[in-house]
Amino acid sequence: MPDATQALPPLRQPVTRLWGVGAERAKQLARLGICSVEDLLLHRPRRYEDRRNFRSIAELELGAPALTRGTVVASGTKTYRKGAKSVFELILEDGTARLHCRWWNLPFMEKYFEVGNEVVVFGKPLLLKPRTMDHPETEVIEGGEERFIHFNRIVPIYPLTEGLPQRWLRGLIWRTLERFGKQIAEPWEGLLLKLNVGQASRLSPPSESAAPIEKQARRLPCAIPRAEAVHWLHFPETLDAASLARKRLALDEFLELQIQIQRRRRNFESKSSSMPCGGDNRLIKPFLAALGFKLTAAQTRVLREIRSDLRGAHPMRRLLQGDVGSGKTVVAACAALMALESGFDVALMAPTEILASQHFRNFTKWFEPLGIKVHLQSGSRKTSNIESPGVTQHVSRLTPHASLTIGTHALVESGFAPEKLGLVIIDEQHKFGVSQREELVRKGRYPHLLVMTATPIPRTLGLTIYGDLDVSVIDELPAGRGSIRTFVRTAEKLPQVWDFIRQRLAEGRQAFVVYPRVEDGGPTGLKAVTREFESLREKLSPHQVGLLHGRLNGKEADAVMSAFRANTVNVLLATSLIEVGLDVPNATVMVVENAEAFGLAQLHQLRGRIGRGAHESYCILISDAKNPESRERLKVLEQSNDGFRIAEEDLRLRGPGELLGQQQSGMPRFRFGDLAGDLDLIRTARELATQWVK
Repeated sequence: MPDATQALPPLRQPVTRLWGVGAERAKQLARLGICSVEDLLLHRPRRYEDRRNFRSIAELELGAPALTRGTVVASGTKTYRKGAKSVFELILEDGTARLHCRWWNLPFMEKYFEVGNEVVVFGKPLLLKPRTMDHPETEVIEGGEERFIHFNRIVPIYPLTEGLPQRWLRGLIWRTLERFGKQIAEPWEGLLLKLNVGQASRLSPPSESAAPIEKQARRLPCAIPRAEAVHWLHFPETLDAASLARKRLALDEFLELQIQIQRRRRNFESKSSSMPCGGDNRLIKPFLAALGFKLTAAQTRVLREIRSDLRGAHPMRRLLQGDVGSGKTVVAACAALMALESGFDVALMAPTEILASQHFRNFTKWFEPLGIKVHLQSGSRKTSNIESPGVTQHVSRLTPHASLTIGTHALVESGFAPEKLGLVIIDEQHKFGVSQREELVRKGRYPHLLVMTATPIPRTLGLTIYGDLDVSVIDELPAGRGSIRTFVRTAEKLPQVWDFIRQRLAEGRQAFVVYPRVEDGGPTGLKAVTREFESLREKLSPHQVGLLHGRLNGKEADAVMSAFRANTVNVLLATSLIEVGLDVPNATVMVVENAEAFGLAQLHQLRGRIGRGAHESYCILISDAKNPESRERLKVLEQSNDGFRIAEEDLRLRGPGELLGQQQSGMPRFRFGDLAGDLDLIRTARELATQWVK
């Protein structure tokens, strides 16, 4: 039977088609994610070594990598312990000194060298008397192509796996580039060269030397041919050329993603027509009048954007970002009222029963006077508020059959099927999987979608992961909020911390104490709420301490939260369960133990549970972390309350996985793109994708 792989395009051919790649080598390459010719050519070096500057043997320094050359004056193999151990030694001389090169237990090396050969050597001297290198890279100078691969150039150093030599892989990539390098291109290659800042046509053609192209590419780093970029990636003339190659290939990755995003958005818009949910203000006006405070300019601006979407030709797909305490819930309430005024049902999904219950209380308080039904649906509870006949009649007149349902993941289940779902609101959307979001939206006939997050999203992630959503940002906090001061302290300072909390409690304030674990932290040494509860009750007596964690049932959790809101529980000992949505303005102190166990964005969310009233608040992060990265992360929190700056730092230090959470599917894996530093490239890709899709 004919081999099906033969019909594949050359770059899609398996690596076994390459000379020198047998079954064993193919297995080793597969462990690196290299299965095809294209995978091999896009295998990114982890660093580069500059092997262009020869040093005389006499100039070699102990432990410093260096390139030198000399003539073989002697060689031989010594055997020890009846053949159990051997060393092959090669002695070179260049007129300034002698160099001893040794290879342990590799007796076959003897056949590669002869007295009189001129040899190039790269390695680290282990001894200076005599000058000695163990297992250096070498090349006999015979005018062959190999000397141009491993020496006298900037040399790529690749990620490897067990049994795969660096030198062998470098040679394989060199040969593969010579054979397939000119076939490397993307379908948008012409678009990049034609449209990138309108100047790419001035670049020198790829056949010329790299220098003039590179000089111009510094001004237009992405307007170089892809084939040239791949060559620069592996065998650059300068380190700048390697950097430009990385950027060019990163642009391809971002452009491919942006094209997918924009096609998906266009397909969605072509298949769906919008339900008119702009409303007429008959409910919003009395709602705003009863709030007792004026919306900020940022809230008002965002509401205008939302209303425009709700009246648009296509269903709204909008992401609402706002730092903790910026007033997203009030904006969500106004958006819900617009849909309710138009006679459509609204669903609001929250990640935890605690947050869903809090939303239910708030929205019931706000909407009940307007005659709007509010229902609660979660895993353990299914509740609706009971209204008087007068209110029911009011509902019938103003919003026939329209209601608001608030719930958790239970809204995704088949039991929830509203008649006319016009708007879906998802709070703290990063806590949900993408598939759950889509499942809820499929409940209706393309309802409008508003997703909200108090975890500020770095701009690079906003343009990639959430690129199919329009973005609104509430970048202003309401007036009258107390300031929050943050301190990082070691565990030995805990006695003073408990004294400080007792002082605040004596003034009538309340406090949170957060631990990373529910039960025994085991060998990690992390503290757990269940083990610390009794000890903390003694330390803070006679003040009342409550316990809240994810293993309590709904009634137990509600009872603790109700007591904390009423200040009959003065200190709430909890896990990170409280990081979203909890609003107790009288709480002014938060202590987080083992703070290094949390991400920056998560700590910022936890800190957002205080400072919600008029009193000055204090966040105390307890950590004995020794590694510099952990200390740097906590220092960022100590210095800034700006959630967007903190999110950018979290992305830089920990990568996108920590920010997005484990449930976010669809996160692309980039070989070359850097979500922490490639904002300009992502913006360029977005602009080019728009033109490509058109």
